[in-house]
Amino acid sequence: MTDAQRLFGVRLLHTVIYVVMATASVLVLYGGISGARGPWLIVAVALVVIESLVFSLSGLKCPLTAVAVKYGAGQDGLFDTFMPERFTRHTFRIFGPMILLGLALLAARQWWAAG
Repeated sequence: MTDAQRLFGVRLLHTVIYVVMATASVLVLYGGISGARGPWLIVAVALVVIESLVFSLSGLKCPLTAVAVKYGAGQDGLFDTFMPERFTRHTFRIFGPMILLGLALLAARQWWAAG
C-alpha cells in the first residue's frame, strides 16, 4: 500500500469521524435546549465525552491529524480530512462552546428535574 493510499484511508476515516462527532455535538446542544430525550442523546453524550478525553489525552490535538501528516497531508493542497481546511480549522471555536453549552443545559435540566 502506498502512502497516497494510506493518506486516502486516513482522510476518509477522519472525515467520517468528524461528521459523526459534529452531529453528536449538535444533538447534545439540541437535547439541552429542547429537553428532548432518547437513546440517541445517550449515544451523542457518550461520543462527545470520549472525543473530549481523546483530545485531552492527546494534548488538545487530534491524533489522526498526525497520522495524516505522516502520509503526506499538508502537501499538494491535501489536508487531514476531505473537508476544506478553512472550515475544519475552526472546529474548537465552533464545537467547544456548543458542547459545553449543551452539557450545561442537560445538567441543569437534570438538576431541576431531580429537585
